[in-house]
Parts: sequence; C-alpha cells; structure tokens
Amino acid sequence: MEFEFLANSISFLAKIAIDFSRFRASLASFSCPPRLLRIGIMSHRFSCFLVFALLLFSPTVTIFAEDLTCLPTEEGGTQQKVTWYGHMSQQVTELMKQRSERVEKLKTLAEVRDYQTKLRTQIIQQLGGFPERTPLNAKLVSTIDQPTYQIELIHFESQPGHRVTGNLYVPKGAGPFPAVIVSSGHSRTGKTADYNQRFGIAMAENGIMALCYDPIGQGERSQIVTPDGKPQFEATTEEHFLVGSGSILVGRNTATYRIWDAMRALDYLESRPDVNRERLGMMGCSGGGTLTSYVMALDDRVYCAAPACYLTTFEHLVQTLGPQDSEQNIFAQLKLGIDQCDYVLLRAPKPTLISATTEDFFGISGTWVNYRQNKRIYTRLGFSERLEIVEADGTHGVQPENLSAIVHWMKRWLLNSNAQQATPIKPFAEYATLPEDKLLVTPKGQVLLDQGERSVFDLNFEIAERLREPSLRTQNLVEIQTTIRKELEIPTADSLKIQSNRAGKVQRDGYHIDKLVIHSSDNFPLPALTFHPVDPSDSAYLYLSDGGKTTDSQAAGPIEKIVDEGYVVVTVDLRGQGETADGTPHPRLGDWRTFYLAYLLGDSVVAAHTRDIISSAKWIANYQSEKPREVHLIANGQTAVAAMHAVILEPELFTSVEFRNAPESWLPMVRSAASAHPITTTIHGILNHYDLTDLRELIPKEKLRIQR
Repeated sequence: MEFEFLANSISFLAKIAIDFSRFRASLASFSCPPRLLRIGIMSHRFSCFLVFALLLFSPTVTIFAEDLTCLPTEEGGTQQKVTWYGHMSQQVTELMKQRSERVEKLKTLAEVRDYQTKLRTQIIQQLGGFPERTPLNAKLVSTIDQPTYQIELIHFESQPGHRVTGNLYVPKGAGPFPAVIVSSGHSRTGKTADYNQRFGIAMAENGIMALCYDPIGQGERSQIVTPDGKPQFEATTEEHFLVGSGSILVGRNTATYRIWDAMRALDYLESRPDVNRERLGMMGCSGGGTLTSYVMALDDRVYCAAPACYLTTFEHLVQTLGPQDSEQNIFAQLKLGIDQCDYVLLRAPKPTLISATTEDFFGISGTWVNYRQNKRIYTRLGFSERLEIVEADGTHGVQPENLSAIVHWMKRWLLNSNAQQATPIKPFAEYATLPEDKLLVTPKGQVLLDQGERSVFDLNFEIAERLREPSLRTQNLVEIQTTIRKELEIPTADSLKIQSNRAGKVQRDGYHIDKLVIHSSDNFPLPALTFHPVDPSDSAYLYLSDGGKTTDSQAAGPIEKIVDEGYVVVTVDLRGQGETADGTPHPRLGDWRTFYLAYLLGDSVVAAHTRDIISSAKWIANYQSEKPREVHLIANGQTAVAAMHAVILEPELFTSVEFRNAPESWLPMVRSAASAHPITTTIHGILNHYDLTDLRELIPKEKLRIQR
C-alpha cells in the first residue's frame, strides 16, 4: 500500500512540475511584468511546497482522486460512455424499422383506412381520452378595425371555467369564409407573437378567417403565476413540463389539454355563421407545428394543414435533439409503432404542406424521410398532388418564403384558387403587427387573475380526487403487487439471472472497495461499489442515492459509518445515474430527456429503477453465499419511489428498509407546480391505482424507518 501511495505521489508531483512549466510559459507569452512574473512563480513554488508537505507528513490523508469508475475503458484510457439513453435509442431504431415494414404493406385505400382507424384509437387512448363537449360560452370582448380586415378579441371555454383567449382575424366583405386555426409556437407572448400575427394577417388579407389563440402556459393563459400576477417562468416549455407532471400521474398529458383546446377552437369556428364549415384548416410553427400535426391527424374537420418547423422522424429526433417538452411525447407511442410520419399518414389523402427550413434544429434529413414516405402513400391512393413540402433557407422559424407557400397552399385548397398563380413573397416589415397590450382579451392580462378560472392543475387535481374514491382504490398487498407487475412490467426476482464481473479494487484505511459491474435482467450494466470491512457481518446493505454510487462514498461519509459497524455496503449506479447518465439533470425537472425517451417507449424511470433495485438486491443476497444473506435497504431522495415498489414486490428480499427525504405522495405534483419532486418520479396513469402513501402503509412498521 505504501508503494502504491508513493507512486501516486511521484506522479502527482510530476504533474505539478509540468503544470508549472506551462504556467511560467503562459505568463511570459502575455508579456507579464517581471515583478508579477516573480510573484507568480514564487506562489506556484509555495503551492508545490505545501503539497509536498502534505504528502510527507500526512500520508493517511486521501488527497488524490480515487478512481471509482467501473465500466471498461477504450484503448488509450478514454472512458467508454454507456448511457441508458443510448441503450433505449437502439430500441427506437428497431421499432421504427418494424413500423416502416408495416407501412410498406399499405397498398389500397381500405388498408390505409384500417391503419388510420387503429392508430387514431391508440393515440386517443394514450392521451387519456378527451373531456365531454360542454358549452363554449364564447364572448366577443372588443374589435380592432383595420383597412382590409378586423381583429375580434374573443374567449371561450374549452372546459367549464377554463377559458381560451384568442384573436380572430376576419376578412372584410361578405362571408361565409374558409377558416384556419393558427397554433402558436412556444413564445411567451403566445397569440400576439409577431409570426402568429403575420399568419393571421396574411390569411385575412387573402380572404380566409384565422383564429390565433393562447396555448396553456403562454400569453394570457399562464397556469403558474406569481402573487403579482406575472408568469412564474419565462421559459414556456418549463411550464409545460410542470403541467405534464401532474397530467401524467392521472393518465393524461400536456398534449391532451392542448389538443382539446384546438378541437374546441374548431367548434368555435363552426359555431359562427360567417364560417364555411366544409373548409377548415390549421397551421402553426414549432410547438404550433406539433399541435397542427396532432390535430390534423385526429380531427377530420381539418381539411387543409400546414405544420411548420416540426415534422421529422422519431429515429432522427432521438439521435439528434432528443425528445422535447411534455406535449411532444405521447405515452408508449414508439412501443406501439407510432412515428411522426403517422401524423401525415393518418390524414391521407387530405391536402397537407410540410413547411421546413434548411438549418432547422429539427434536422431537415428526417423531414425529407417523413415527406418521401408519405408521398408514396398519397401516390398509391391517387392523390400525389395533395402532399407537398417547402424548404426555405434559414434557421428554425417561418421565413418569408415559407409564409408565402403556406398562404398559397391555403388559398389553393380552401378557396379553390388557381394552383399555377404564384403568391407574392411579402417582406415581414410590410405586416402591420400590433403591440401585445393592444391584443389582450382579459382585463388584467392573465385568465387566472379572474374569479372562477380553473387551471390545468385544478382540472388534474379534480381527476385525482375522483380516483381516490375507496371503490376505485387498490387496497391489499396482493392486488397492488399484481397491479405493479402489470403496469410497470416488473419480472419476479426468481426469474432473474444476475451476473457480475470485477472491475478493480480501491484500498482505504480499515476497509477496501471492490469495483464491479452487475448485469441486470436486460443485460444493461449497473456499475457498483462494494465496501468491505476487515471482519464483515453476515448481512449487507444496499445503499441508493439520486446521484448514483459515489454520492456518499467519500472517506468519513455516510457509507463509511455503516462499514465501521461491520457491514458490507453495496452502492449502485441505477441506469441513467453516475457512469450511465446522459448529462447533468435539470435542477427542477431531473433528467427529463431520458425520462421522456423511456416514456415514449412505454417505460418510466421508476419502473426501470425498480427492476435494477430488485436485480441488485438479489445479487447481494446470493453473491458467493450458499444461504441467502439479509439485505438492508437505504434509499435517499427520489430513488425511494422505486425502492418502495421493489420492497412491495419482493418483501422477502429486504430485511429492513430506510427511506431518507423521500416523496410522501404524488398528489402535490398534481395540485401545483410547487412540488420539489421532478418529473422523473412519475408513472403514467398510476393514480388510477394507488399513491405512494398506499405503498408505505403496506410495509410492516417494524421493518420500515423514515427519515425526513
């Protein structure tokens, strides 16, 4: 051990010498004054002296960073990056390949119709279904008169007490007019963003009515406001994520509410006598392109559509940007084989224009794959001319050329305009957009400041409260075990074949750490550390933390205190933690990117971690032992959610259980955005069956310890 320490010390001092040479050269290269140069050199020499003194007189102090990595390295010492995200990406590739093979077999209109019916049903089911249609209670607040059109400031209720604020651009002249929905992107100002106003103006100037409304979390419809009535978050996507957390728990989605708002907007247009109900369309950019894609696929009333700056393929998206905010991910859609290409296919052969830009962060190569696949379907059906693509130079957003093409497309199909007559490209500066305050519908600029308004959090909490009716709850242990295994797809511990391999050893004062890799039920590697005292007890601890195996592994840390009592302690990187993490988690949302990829595949972080915990506990219980040893479980923070599930499913595996700073219930996440627990702790639709409080009550009190 002394030799190893000395070798490390010499290596460390050599590094200091090299750094010192570089440091001196860098000072000289900046023409540093001689006095400052001498001070810098003396300071560096003094630092070296202090380090050497520590090495010489404090040999028991660990000053070198221990290598606690467990996964193998490439030649040359570069750490291989095995991530859970990458592991799931391979599944996406295979699932989308299978989907393409199914689509290739669609040859007739009847086959396409069967495909459309099946997928529409699946998508609506995964969204949790839609609310009942209730009275719109639409109201015209005021009108702004412009030379060739007027703007009506209106609102209506998509659900009782849940208002949608909008600006309606109405052409001058006699109706009825064709009408389109303009779905906003993720702009904080929502309907009044300049590009949305340009959409509305361009439509109205060409004889088409246009309704641009505020999505939830944007414009006048922020769902999370400060005491002084301002949106709490500048980033609208963050608000959508937080709305998504509670929605997921009750089996819905941010998309459920956003799609329903758009469908009720179509209801509003149909209710007007000056609208041609047979000629309705929809368009939108970015997040508005997402919503346009959804609604044009699910609602037959959208005759003509033009989604902009969104459509690609999920395979391309996963390999580049990754999943986006909540409403852009429908539960298990990839598992069911539903790709972004299907948003176009589900409306074939209705007129559809895919609008894109060459340098969009939604990669243009995936957009062309989407277009080409669907163009072949449209061609087989005999309507090739009804699907087109426009690609303009530029980055993410609707460029003047895109807007001109969209206007031309809508005129062609909604007004039966001459397809050969080009629509002039109008410079953006020529659009008479108005300041935001001129287009506000509510007196105070936010619907939540008006009495009686209900937020999405209110709507979700009402659902959660209904689900808490005793007749709807899963009550006993056997029922909950059955439910968990079905909903989370957790195999029994007896069916698991767990393997491991050693990855090295670290010596510390009084104990050593074995580095190893546990291979879980699907062979995904779980890096682990086992802390061995000199004279270990027969039982062992499984110690889990949100940050992975090294969180409390430092000398004199919480794990070492357990080792000092004579216990072996095993700490593990559950998938997506530590060595298999995909970047740094968001402070409020957690690793949402990985969460949503699992969500698209019909999985969850909680379910995957539950499987990993059971695998790890079984490995500890049986490793090099004829008789299974006792396993004591300590779970810190969010990992306790998965740990609770593991303990409920396999109670015989765990002798004692301790949860530290664990979430108490999922209900606070449904009730408001103030919950401190990230979206990674959620499971789709789980409050249909049980809450965390139900799980804790089923763990014997003598076995359970809770530390706040």
